[in-house]
Amino acid sequence: MYRTHKCGELCKQHIGQTVTLSGWAQKIRNLGGMTFIDIRDRFGITQLVFNAETNAELCNTAQKIGREFVIRVSGKVAERSSKNHNIFTGEIEIIVETLDILNKSELPPFTIEEETDGGEEIRMKYRYLDLRRNSVQKGLLLRHRMAKEVRNYLDLQGFTEIETPYLIKSTPEGARDFVVPSRMHHGAFYALPQSPQTFKQLLMIAGLDRYYQIVKCFRDEDLRADRQPEFTQIDCEMSFVEPDDVMNTFGGLVKHLFRTILNIELPENIQKMPFSEAMDSYGNDKPDLRFDMKIQNLTAQVQGKEFKVFDEAEYIGGICASGCSEYTRKQLDELTDFVKRPQIGAKGLFYIKCNNDGTFRSSVDKFYSQDDLSKIATEFTAKPGDLILLLSGTKSQTLKALSELRLEMGSRLGLRDSTKFAVLWIVDFPLYENDEETGKLNAMHHPFTSAKKEDIPLLDTAPEKVRANAYDLVINGTEIGGGSIRIHDTEIQRKMFKLLGFTDEQAESQFGFLINAFKYGAPPHGGIAFGFDRWTALFNGSDSIRDVIAFPKNNAGRDIMIDSPAFIDSAQLNELGLKLK
Repeated sequence: MYRTHKCGELCKQHIGQTVTLSGWAQKIRNLGGMTFIDIRDRFGITQLVFNAETNAELCNTAQKIGREFVIRVSGKVAERSSKNHNIFTGEIEIIVETLDILNKSELPPFTIEEETDGGEEIRMKYRYLDLRRNSVQKGLLLRHRMAKEVRNYLDLQGFTEIETPYLIKSTPEGARDFVVPSRMHHGAFYALPQSPQTFKQLLMIAGLDRYYQIVKCFRDEDLRADRQPEFTQIDCEMSFVEPDDVMNTFGGLVKHLFRTILNIELPENIQKMPFSEAMDSYGNDKPDLRFDMKIQNLTAQVQGKEFKVFDEAEYIGGICASGCSEYTRKQLDELTDFVKRPQIGAKGLFYIKCNNDGTFRSSVDKFYSQDDLSKIATEFTAKPGDLILLLSGTKSQTLKALSELRLEMGSRLGLRDSTKFAVLWIVDFPLYENDEETGKLNAMHHPFTSAKKEDIPLLDTAPEKVRANAYDLVINGTEIGGGSIRIHDTEIQRKMFKLLGFTDEQAESQFGFLINAFKYGAPPHGGIAFGFDRWTALFNGSDSIRDVIAFPKNNAGRDIMIDSPAFIDSAQLNELGLKLK
């Protein structure tokens, strides 16, 4: 028997019992006549005691054990004289009677403890060692619990879990496909799915009514902390539904996960916010509502005062940071440098300090009187001690910069508390967005999203004004999921393809199987997909989804542990009919 108990479950009630434990040696402390070893497994740590006076040979063997040796011990549970109240087993220790070294270990490249000395690159190279750390395992165990609760909830709601293919046809869905050459059909390629979108629509046409899948998806795109080339979705679809049906059903899933995983009760009705309000008040379509600090449009109010920068701007907006009027010149210069970063793109920052004596001091005093500044402060309901920050430029760029500035100020003021959660639905998205480079229309979500019924006539006259039957779930400023009611009418789907620049031949080549399926009685249907990695990372308090993925890729899309992607030999290339350029 390798163990009678796990390393994290023994306590005072076990004192006097003889037990067997197996695990890894985490810390070894040789104190001459006494040796102490902390033995660790997935469930915790227990202190082992070896006494040279009672068993010199056993103590001598223990002193030869190194970090991460795999050992088995048997002995009696005793009360610990120097207790450790930070761990569950901290009141007991094992007086070891027998010791077996099950496997030796070389010295690990970093310490396998919560406060490790290993950088991210070395820990990813030896990910199997990093996974021994409790904080990393915690994320994977949370992921398991969340997947289990997702399945429990959806099963009770009448959903069927159905697998869809990984080797499919390449279709344009907004990102590059990963492609797989076919050995049996030289020159032809499979693609790995960016999502199971068309398959879940086909399942609705097939009459399955309610489908879900916790599924791997693949996108060949530039990476950052919240992206991986392969990621996991909770993918769902329902028949005979309207937007509220989907949001009510999956709002229930949201509340279920908050309740069962975090022990948090959300409000009965999750807030809904139109896309236009999110953009105007927060500068993006995934606002962080843990704090207020709304953006105010001051364009009409501040123009006409002979301040050229404002008078020539398309848009002037600002935010009010409570209690920041004492910001120094250095702090204001730091904020100016922040908004001037290339990824934000503002040309400058202007400020108004609301002094405690009721007066105002600003970087635009030359052009604006105390009365002018007071009226601006009124727009923000600013109080003495507050700081108003203003940006100007084109509307889209300025709103984007104000959004980033708002989040930066929220972080500086400690308002983005990871233990608090603000959940909302964003609705009434535009169906299309303009490509700034080509001027063409792109689908804001994907080509199968339906238009609001009352906006369908605008498809022929003003497609840029058409609103989508789409909805996104946002938690703490992160888009966790998005979905829509799908097009189920053949003619409207063809019109959608045409507006997106597809010729009839291209549409037939890419999506003919779906268009043909619509001819055989497609029901009204819609669904949603949640980013499972992001959601788990959020619940785990992690900034990166890599923390909750067992074997993630790095920011360059490489798995440095197994050295992938890797080159293949010429024999394989010949078999596939490929030649490298």
